[in-house]
Amino acid sequence: MNITQNLSNILIFIAIIGTGLIAGTFFIFSAAVMAALGRITIEGMRAMQSINLVILNPIFLGVFMGSALISLVLVGLSVWKWQTLQAYYILAGAAFYVIGSFIVTIALNVPLNNALLAADATTTAGQEVWKNYLTNWTFWNHIRTAASILSTAAFALAFAAK
Repeated sequence: MNITQNLSNILIFIAIIGTGLIAGTFFIFSAAVMAALGRITIEGMRAMQSINLVILNPIFLGVFMGSALISLVLVGLSVWKWQTLQAYYILAGAAFYVIGSFIVTIALNVPLNNALLAADATTTAGQEVWKNYLTNWTFWNHIRTAASILSTAAFALAFAAK
């Protein structure tokens, strides 16, 4: 096994862990957290505002952004083995994560987070922002969840394909 393959296998393993952690994080919001917060209007909105601030920490951002970076590096490394099944799995895993998780987050979920943060939970206008947020943010979170799960699966298949 050459150094490129060794590095690729290490990075694929790290990508499996990173995308899996992100998939789990997004999944729990889709499966339970958003429904629970939606049941308690003002307190739910305030809790989500707090979550959106607290999640911007080095651990979460390191895994979230690091998984995107590793995905792109893996695509670059797979150029030397484009004709292999592993390269196709890497490309699929990277596309699912970078487009379906990372770009969806930046382009769609983050602007909704910013609008929610600026809203006052005790006003009618703030509650309208919250209602919109619950519908739209959660929809895009479902997309991020599915994309992250598919990314993890594709990277696992790439690791197995060696």
